[in-house]
Amino acid sequence: MNIIKFDPLYHERPWGGTTIERFLGRKIKLRSNKIGESWEIVDRREAQSLVLNGTYNGKTLRQLISNHCQIIMGPNWSKNARFPILVKWLDCTERLSLQVHPPKQIANALGGEPKTENWYVANATENAALFIGLKRNSSKQKFKNAISSEKAETLCHRVKSKDGDSILVESGRIHAIDKGNLILEIQQNSDTTYRVYDWGRLGINNKPRVLHIEESLKSINFNDIEPTLLNTQNSGKIIELAKCKYFRIRKYNARKGEEIYIKKAKVDCAIIHLVSGFISVGQDLIKKGEQALSPYESECILTIVNDSTFLITDQFVNKDNLDGIDSN
Repeated sequence: MNIIKFDPLYHERPWGGTTIERFLGRKIKLRSNKIGESWEIVDRREAQSLVLNGTYNGKTLRQLISNHCQIIMGPNWSKNARFPILVKWLDCTERLSLQVHPPKQIANALGGEPKTENWYVANATENAALFIGLKRNSSKQKFKNAISSEKAETLCHRVKSKDGDSILVESGRIHAIDKGNLILEIQQNSDTTYRVYDWGRLGINNKPRVLHIEESLKSINFNDIEPTLLNTQNSGKIIELAKCKYFRIRKYNARKGEEIYIKKAKVDCAIIHLVSGFISVGQDLIKKGEQALSPYESECILTIVNDSTFLITDQFVNKDNLDGIDSN
């Protein structure tokens, strides 16, 4: 076994567009000019990735882990635990809601799930930007007052975004992706989002989307002041984008003809995210925008077919991810 590829699941969003289809060269069967999310790898009750290649073609990710847990995840993973990472492409043609994901202790109390995520900006327009954290001299009371007067964004830290920017958005960080960004989001397997403000717009159903003011105020880290982006556009061969207790992400820039050794067999799982170019793993090919899972049992060596930029996510098979994510 070399790698496992999956069929993306597309979702309409009021802030979506056609960038995923256009920039990644995909033909999306769901005809819409509001495709906001492509769920690339997911193991949830409401959404399951289907395998596209090899021995397990047509199986769900849940079936893989339930029936072949040691091969896919290794001996320390429970077959009843969900795959701990959720990978998405986000087409932010318009601005997303101002929101926060709850830290673990608060999520447990509120009946939600914690979510730490990383954003990698694959493509940005000239005026693209991100809201991350709060401005200096902000406070919980000032923010609460700003919400009441529909001026919450005035206290949020907005920075311009460019191709190659990356940032770790930990649980508790107030954030919003402004319009003009195509983002690869690598996150904990969670779908809990508390919206603070949605700019007064309507959802796909032409009704205002639900806000979660009290939950948000309990979840926001009000000491998170003006974080900075990591720009990697002119980085060297390898750069670490993120490292936390839930995952590690590295970015590689590789030249045609190179062989890149990613991992030994029976050491770890790894996810390959191809941002640009064309690479192969054994007989399997990975195209621009695709994701592939290298299972625990497999060695992983990439052959660079064309000059390529890709990310590798690993170190997610651990106790921090195993706790509290039963699939049932």
